[in-house]
Amino acid sequence: MPQRWWTLVVLSASLLVIGLDNTILNVALPTLEHDLGASSSQLQWIVDAYMLVFAGLLLTAGALGDRFGRKRALSFGLAVFGLGSGLSALATSPAMLIATRALMGVGGAFIMPSTLSIITAVFPAEERAKAIGVWAGVSGLGIAIGPVAGGWLIEHASWNAVFLVNLPFVAAALLAGRWLVPESKDPAAPRLDVPGFALSISGLTTLVWAIIEAPSKGWTNPTILAAFAAAVAILGGFMAWELRTREPMLDIRLFANPRFSGASAAITLTFFAMFGSIFFLTQYLQGVLGYTALEAGVRVTPIAVGLILGGPISAKLAAKLGTKVVVAAGLTLVAVGLSIVTQFAVDSTYGIVAAHLLVLGFGMGMAMAPATESVMGSLPVEKASVGSAVNDTTRTTGGALGVAILGSLLASQYRGDMDGAVSGLPHDTAATASDTLSGGLAVAHRLGDSGLAEAAQSAFLNGMHVAAIAAAAVALAGAIVAYMVIPAHEREAEPAVALTPEPVPA
Repeated sequence: MPQRWWTLVVLSASLLVIGLDNTILNVALPTLEHDLGASSSQLQWIVDAYMLVFAGLLLTAGALGDRFGRKRALSFGLAVFGLGSGLSALATSPAMLIATRALMGVGGAFIMPSTLSIITAVFPAEERAKAIGVWAGVSGLGIAIGPVAGGWLIEHASWNAVFLVNLPFVAAALLAGRWLVPESKDPAAPRLDVPGFALSISGLTTLVWAIIEAPSKGWTNPTILAAFAAAVAILGGFMAWELRTREPMLDIRLFANPRFSGASAAITLTFFAMFGSIFFLTQYLQGVLGYTALEAGVRVTPIAVGLILGGPISAKLAAKLGTKVVVAAGLTLVAVGLSIVTQFAVDSTYGIVAAHLLVLGFGMGMAMAPATESVMGSLPVEKASVGSAVNDTTRTTGGALGVAILGSLLASQYRGDMDGAVSGLPHDTAATASDTLSGGLAVAHRLGDSGLAEAAQSAFLNGMHVAAIAAAAVALAGAIVAYMVIPAHEREAEPAVALTPEPVPA
């Protein structure tokens, strides 16, 4: 097998650990609450600290990879991620765990764009779509199997193992990467765009913070509105600076290319649907159908099957039908998969859940792989890391928006439907029951009130149906935009200066 395919194996292993970490921690949260005495706010930030730092640093990490070397950026990211994982496993307080999770976000921000940019530099144009299809499948696979791995580790070991499991992946990727991953960089060696770095980090961090906090504080909360306004102002300043500076870290003119902007929008909407769907589905499986954390994690795996099938198949279809047709078809399938959720009931069998996940995963795989290839193919190879960072930023932002917006819709419907059921309860008890499904079930169990439990499950189902309809509408709108915006015929971008990879160590 040619070395470039072994390179892809190393990059896939590096990417897998990022995907796992995005979802593996969720099933450990109840244990962390008990063992570390974490509050609900601290639990949220144990998850969100990683996402906040990760999203804020992506563009800067990509630009540094282009400037100093993508292999170096990958190795640095793996080392920092491994250090953060080890320290997280040793955490003795919620505050320490939040800090170490933020350190993991720094490592993740250097790993993610490096993997895709190295693929773009290593694989020739005729093989790149296939390689990116594998990359996209592994990305989704890590996200999908995270709940399974997390549930198994919690039941058979401890919450510390959720972080320790990252270390073998990191060590293997670092060791194999020394021989199997070639170095590449932008031969023009542009000057560091320090103002661009500062503006992008502060703007993206402020935006993601506002998205994360909006569901709990309220979308019209003055602090949230101020944060969104600040993010718009800072990112506007970033774009203005990038347009006028001689050597920008991100050429804003790229977004005038419909191939780049249309595919970026498709990726954002794909991850909006995936993260939002998994967010409410895991609660449905446990709180309504009664599965344990491990059982629920295992039952989410059909989405991974769909992703694994959809990614490689999409490369072949795109070669025959064109990227716009395949991306639009994939997002249409995502909308179909989400519409199946409206048929879920309190007594549904697992078969309908599996059908939803399989269709959803296949549609995501079909949309994600060719859209990613379209983003990367519209750029010169020497700017691959920045292009990859834009791709990853849209994924992260789309996922955060999916959880925030769909979660907010679900919560609003749930609380409205629970008003009548909790009207006779004391204020604090009623607030707990009408806040979340788990709170409603806990109060019902404590009071021995089966009627309240049924009301909580019914209210959650109604909220989930509303969220699924909204997500399906967004996915369908994305399919229309992708078909209208992405060009029918695409040409591969040629590098302005040919890359000469550094020798691979013997």
